[in-house]
Amino acid sequence: MEQKTLVAYVRNELKKGRTRRLRREGKIPAIIYGHDTPKPIMVDENEFRKKFHTVSENTIISLKIDSEEHNVLVKDFQEDIVSGKILHIDFYEFESGKTLRTRVPIHLNGAAKGVKEGGLLEYHLHELDIECLPKNLPEAINIDISNMELGEALHVKDIEALEGVKILNSEEDTIAVIKHPKLVAVEEAAPKEVEEIEEEGVIEEKTEEKSSEKE
Repeated sequence: MEQKTLVAYVRNELKKGRTRRLRREGKIPAIIYGHDTPKPIMVDENEFRKKFHTVSENTIISLKIDSEEHNVLVKDFQEDIVSGKILHIDFYEFESGKTLRTRVPIHLNGAAKGVKEGGLLEYHLHELDIECLPKNLPEAINIDISNMELGEALHVKDIEALEGVKILNSEEDTIAVIKHPKLVAVEEAAPKEVEEIEEEGVIEEKTEEKSSEKE
């Protein structure tokens, strides 16, 4: 995976008012932690957006703070759901020669046969938990689903082995299923039918209670 460089600055003032002011000035408050004492920092929002169009837990960054360089992952981040503005980032510093555990996104590629025949692709997993050395960390797990048929399920055990990468999910975990549209329609209708049956039962019960009261 390509590693990009980002300049960061030590953040000394930690009050809420100062944090809000930083955001107005175009800075993102952040923290770096790992094998050393957690350090409050900040990064330029425009620079971050230019270099990282998408952010996930497997985004590797070479973070420059003064004269020091830190290899980090974006471990977590907070985003404003309305504006899309990044409010805070947690950077996790790792050691290059040691294995790390993180999550990577799953990308299903190709037009599945089952979908062409009218089936509906249903996702069960969007990410996988993996363990590997930083140099082997993939940007995503790419899976070709072109040959998937109607009613067929894709499991973790169906993924081709990736060099230097250990998948931590159960082999039996389902990633995706191509369902027949009729089956989906039945599943969607089922809760309503159950609700109607329950309602009928309540009406019958109330009717019986009223009859008993009259007697």
